[in-house]
Amino acid sequence: MRLSRQFLAAFALITLAWLPIHVVEASYSFDECMAKIGSQAKTEGISDKTVQYVLGKAKHIPRIIELDRRQPEFTQTFANYFNNRINEERVQRGRELLAKYRPLLDKIYSETGVPSQFLISFWGLESNYGGHFGEWSVTDSLATLACDPRRSSFFTQELLNALRIIDAGDIAPERMLGSWAGAMGHMQFMPSTYLSYAKDMDGDGRRDLWGSIPDALGSAANFLRQLGWVSGLNWGQEVRLPPRFDYSLAGRGYMLSLAEWVKLGVTSTSGAPLNASEHKATLLVPSGHQGPAFLVTRNFQIIMRWNRSEFYALSVGHLADRIAGAGGLHRPPQAETVKISREQVRQLQMDLSALGIDAGEADGVMGSATRQAISRFQQNTQRIADGHLDAALLHAIREAARTLSP
Repeated sequence: MRLSRQFLAAFALITLAWLPIHVVEASYSFDECMAKIGSQAKTEGISDKTVQYVLGKAKHIPRIIELDRRQPEFTQTFANYFNNRINEERVQRGRELLAKYRPLLDKIYSETGVPSQFLISFWGLESNYGGHFGEWSVTDSLATLACDPRRSSFFTQELLNALRIIDAGDIAPERMLGSWAGAMGHMQFMPSTYLSYAKDMDGDGRRDLWGSIPDALGSAANFLRQLGWVSGLNWGQEVRLPPRFDYSLAGRGYMLSLAEWVKLGVTSTSGAPLNASEHKATLLVPSGHQGPAFLVTRNFQIIMRWNRSEFYALSVGHLADRIAGAGGLHRPPQAETVKISREQVRQLQMDLSALGIDAGEADGVMGSATRQAISRFQQNTQRIADGHLDAALLHAIREAARTLSP
């Protein structure tokens, strides 16, 4: 499968977070780096004027390196992630914007097949409907990261792409503000994503994802369409599972038709039968058997190509439903009272591997491989195999691994 530029951007921000902090302070090395990138930019057709104006004034910002290295101490649960992002204020504001921009959204839908509520949902989660683009100079942020040797190649290309955007006249450097990692505008596009998918929807000759809502919404729809959005197919739905359900069937490793899920006793949250079609769906239980259950479709996978997080994709889908008029979750996730640190997760991954269960790399991140490994341990020990980790299960796995130690 071809990976999206948005995914590559997100992946690059995660992979090396465990490495120690080394902040570059030597201005000479930064100046030398800028000169080298400037020469490359000119070779690739970017004008001398843009190169000199932007790179000649670029600043090295040590705080960017600190933020890049920062690793949250505790893992984030679905309940905390979801509850911090889905609230009545965001839902109501989304409904107001859906009504306000209905003619524009209808036009975009006719061209791309991406439903309006999803565009509003992405907008709400990415920048709080334009309320927060980020306050960093994108060129300074990218220049700082491009001159950090760990990921110089990736961010050098993003910096060159930012120069191309400026050179095309789409945005003045002073207005190119975004996150510390270079994500920009209403939809928080990286420069490479901007160049590939941004559209001029308002017809002014520029692709302005900061000042033009038509450009921002049209670009988001174009991005989703190019990623493979299936028109007429929803993202998924919350469902009810029967008693004694086999939770080992949950997770993105399994995809069955809706008809097959119906045979397994899965229903709508009201208990009514699902539409027993041949559309494929995956079952997710992000808070374990005591939380909500979702059947998600191919379009859910498309959302995850925008951001490779199940929690993010579930939040986008549910917020879109709420904006379109649906109510809250039938079984909302309950906030976790016990925090589990990333170091504990790292030890868990090593313990599972010691027990002969492949949990992937011991990186302290609760990804799908780790949850599947937890599910296998639960199966092996006659527990409900929902792949959900709590303090008691963490202790049980640690003790099981200790019994194998000499």
